[in-house]
Amino acid sequence: MTNTTQEAASAANKSNHDPAHHRSAPQPFALTILGAGSATPTLRLHPTAQLLTVGSDYMLIDCGEGTQLRLIEQKIRLGRLRYIFISHLHGDHYFGLAPLLSTLNLSGRTEDLYLFGPRGLDEVLTTIFRVSDSRLGYNLHFQAVDPALPTLLLDHPQLTVESVPLQHRIDCSGYLFREKPHKPHLLREKLPTDVPVQYLKQLKEGHDIRDENGSVLYAAAEYTVPGPPSRSYAFCSDTRYVAGLTTQLQGVDLLYHEATFLEDNAERASEVYHSTAQQAAAIAANAGVGRLLIGHFSSRYKQFEPFLNEARSLFPETYLAVEGETFVI
Repeated sequence: MTNTTQEAASAANKSNHDPAHHRSAPQPFALTILGAGSATPTLRLHPTAQLLTVGSDYMLIDCGEGTQLRLIEQKIRLGRLRYIFISHLHGDHYFGLAPLLSTLNLSGRTEDLYLFGPRGLDEVLTTIFRVSDSRLGYNLHFQAVDPALPTLLLDHPQLTVESVPLQHRIDCSGYLFREKPHKPHLLREKLPTDVPVQYLKQLKEGHDIRDENGSVLYAAAEYTVPGPPSRSYAFCSDTRYVAGLTTQLQGVDLLYHEATFLEDNAERASEVYHSTAQQAAAIAANAGVGRLLIGHFSSRYKQFEPFLNEARSLFPETYLAVEGETFVI
């Protein structure tokens, strides 16, 4: 699997010479890091925010202060933003939300927007808009997330989104994005040109075509190939080490897990409900994930290579959540 947009482009160019590429190229599914810092602002890192591209839709995950400026820097078309997921109500994870919603209104947005987050987020936004006498020209649909139980939040045409219960000082949830199974791809070149359209649809669903006597005319296994494997991404925001997370995260392709501290501050991490780089790597290793991203680094640290080295000692496929970088899933 590729790590960056540039590497993905190179892989795509190579695959253009593969005939199967043209019939089975998957929809875009990629994560862009907008902010990877923790609560105390620094000039090097922005507060937590990520953008997941799912086909033609954008899904924003957390929205720390200044997120809309980060989106502008990345040349993100805000009109494609459909869903926003907020993990918890510590300011570095949502203080950029009200300004972003206001800007969408000023830009003339009329399409519905869907917001998922902890109870109380709707009250905060309602108060802000009330005292500022602001009115949105689009419908903002809010769904409170249960912090205690994994819950199916969204059944999107391309994927599902589940909440992931975390352990922080206040209610906090992560999010698990799983693509739905891809349908088989039809080998049209093997079929006669006069095959009825309804037969093609049935074959693409994996069904054999039979005559009135029950004999197989066209076998799905012969005229189709499996679709590309489904992909998945899990976002684990602020949390202390929770060994039980591995059950829900089993086999995820890309996992983001906070790593606020190094292991020599493990006791401090537990006290303030955060994790170390080594603990994040332990979660990744025990869950058998494909790759691990670590971020939310404490402002006390000036260098981030020690985080990478510590995590890779347990889980080699670890990468830093570098702001501005896109990870193709």
